[in-house]
Amino acid sequence: MKDIHSYWAYIVLAMLLFSVINAFIGVSKNKKFTDKDLRIGLFTLIVSHIQLLIGLGWYFMSPAYKALKTNGGEIMKDAGTRLLAIEHPLMMIVAIVLITIGWSKHKKKTTDTAKFKTFTVFYGIALLLVLSRIPWSNWLG
Repeated sequence: MKDIHSYWAYIVLAMLLFSVINAFIGVSKNKKFTDKDLRIGLFTLIVSHIQLLIGLGWYFMSPAYKALKTNGGEIMKDAGTRLLAIEHPLMMIVAIVLITIGWSKHKKKTTDTAKFKTFTVFYGIALLLVLSRIPWSNWLG
């Protein structure tokens, strides 16, 4: 489960980055919001929600969760374990909530620029949160 979660994270990160860059280009070049742009945003939403389900499945089986259940006070003292047990899951949930809000809000916008701006802001903040709380030492090492 951990391997699936780790490999799927590459897809999520790539799609989120692609969505933000695409939306930023759309805003800056005053492009028309097309079906392609809609699909990029939607695919990002879908892969992030799949990652959430995989991540929640892994979280409740993980050693970090078991440590949190048995000795929560000690978790807060160790930065590495705290990242895995609390910070990473919480920030990823917040990021996915932002992606979901961005998706919902873009549908209510009537101009192409407003749709791109909505994706840029919400997906962009989600991207920053994801990048800030990836356990890089576990992921790359």
